[in-house]
Amino acid sequence: MLVAAAVCPCPPLLVPEVAAGAAPELDAARAACDEAIGAVLAAAPDLLWVIGEGPDQGVHTSGARGSFRSFGVDLDVRLGVPDESAEAAGITLPPSLSVGAWLLARAGWTGETRGYEVTGGASAFAGLDGAWRLAEGRTGAERVGFLVMGDGTACRTVKAPGYLDERAEAVDARIAEALRTLDRDGYLAQLDAGLAGELKISGRAPWQLLSGAWSQDHGDHGTGRLLYEDAPYGVGYFVASWT
Repeated sequence: MLVAAAVCPCPPLLVPEVAAGAAPELDAARAACDEAIGAVLAAAPDLLWVIGEGPDQGVHTSGARGSFRSFGVDLDVRLGVPDESAEAAGITLPPSLSVGAWLLARAGWTGETRGYEVTGGASAFAGLDGAWRLAEGRTGAERVGFLVMGDGTACRTVKAPGYLDERAEAVDARIAEALRTLDRDGYLAQLDAGLAGELKISGRAPWQLLSGAWSQDHGDHGTGRLLYEDAPYGVGYFVASWT
């Protein structure tokens, strides 16, 4: 069963070493991420899934490696604690899961961890037996936590990665409300892949996995909190806690 979930943004700039002199600009976002992840760890999950967008669809096992070297920083991360008997593998994590791995290490999580990489343009459930496979303990874990990585629109200003799109602010507002209300109205579950692509939203598929898993296990019951909402650099960033 899915017992709690944290939703966090996934810009590599969240890592202070990557942001360098601009690091203080995201201090509030980091603090909110810490709070959301703390709520998941307080729920005592047996297994924690980190879910984020990437070029491939599939599962990353505990100990999978990520890196921020492509961003000019000599910093590698591990997804959870690697099996000491396993040989060191190459870099396999996409940036979204690398940021998630960094956040978990920052929180001191040492429990069982797996990553799920989902392609942005595909159905949220493509290549997976539904979100229920993650949340229903078919891996042997009875209590499951999610760390869901993803950004909103990247078109909020003329300096944004996707330039200015007049639709972006309203879409981000709907995303924020859905995260605050456990997606009771199904906005995240129905967010169109075409629109997400046009507005450069990286959180669509990960959020849809969360929405599906939560609905299956809890319906519309639970507590949703929106801990952070802003658009630094013209990109919509959200932090939410579902318990």
